[in-house]
Amino acid sequence: MNSSVNTPEQHADTPLVHPVHKAASTVLVVGSVALDSVETPFGRADEVLGGSGTYFASSASHFAPVQVVGVVGSDYPVDKLAPLEKRGVDLAGLERAEGTSFRWRGRYRHDLNSAETLETHLGVFSHFAPKIPEQFRKAPFVFLANIDPRLQLQVLDQVDSPKLVACDTMNFWIESRRPELIELLGRVDLITLNDGEVRQLTEKANLVHAARWILDRGPKHVIIKKGEHGAFMFTRESVFFAPAYPLEQVFDPTGAGDSFAGGFIGHLASTNDLSDLSMRRAVVVGSAMGSFAVEKFSNTRLLEIGHDDIERRVQEFRQLVAFDSPLNT
Repeated sequence: MNSSVNTPEQHADTPLVHPVHKAASTVLVVGSVALDSVETPFGRADEVLGGSGTYFASSASHFAPVQVVGVVGSDYPVDKLAPLEKRGVDLAGLERAEGTSFRWRGRYRHDLNSAETLETHLGVFSHFAPKIPEQFRKAPFVFLANIDPRLQLQVLDQVDSPKLVACDTMNFWIESRRPELIELLGRVDLITLNDGEVRQLTEKANLVHAARWILDRGPKHVIIKKGEHGAFMFTRESVFFAPAYPLEQVFDPTGAGDSFAGGFIGHLASTNDLSDLSMRRAVVVGSAMGSFAVEKFSNTRLLEIGHDDIERRVQEFRQLVAFDSPLNT
């Protein structure tokens, strides 16, 4: 494998990200739409918007049209989703079921890389069976957020030849649905995991060996998220690394990974370019979106920022690793 720690070489005045354009491809996300109650060393928030689908859509909609498939209960404050709809997120695939909504309550201590789950109430999400509306089935970009691999496979049976399929997973599914997850690997182009999950899945301590193990089972790209230590993208030919943005304060790490995925796939959909250079740039854009997500509770910060904010931060990411002085020989 070739390796690189540099973001794409490009003139500093050339935009690295593009706002939503009519030529951008549509992105379909299937995931949870939840209510979170979160406590961190910097404060707390109760019954705020959460869920993988929510964070992903809040991020990806800065770059491309987004379609959401999920389920909420009859108690869900759907009016709080209005800002996403105003941004063009299509919620026609969001099922309203009789019962209580998915709720999660967690706490972060000073180690903000991991959450302590205090309560989980699945509610109607426990019976979730994704139904992809006919008008969503031709979406060129599909993100299977962190849900049961059996449901992720059901989604793939309902979509029509997407250009790129990416998925996420977690330790619970790795342990309880391993055969289905291995089957899923053969049907996706890209998977995102954190370093603990990739070691659990592959039973390999070395991340390079672990990434190769996954690549041998189907995906063309493996993204390994390391929280405050950045993210790696592995292919069969190369390794790319993007650092984490050095924030002075992190208020709420919840949803950072889904916001990363939203920025990553949203950027690809905005360009319709799956070249290695574009994929590398997408890692940086995803890292930028993840860094915005953690600056406030819930998806608040993702709804506040605009294209200029994103472009500025992506350029700052580039400066973090830029150097052009040759070594003396």
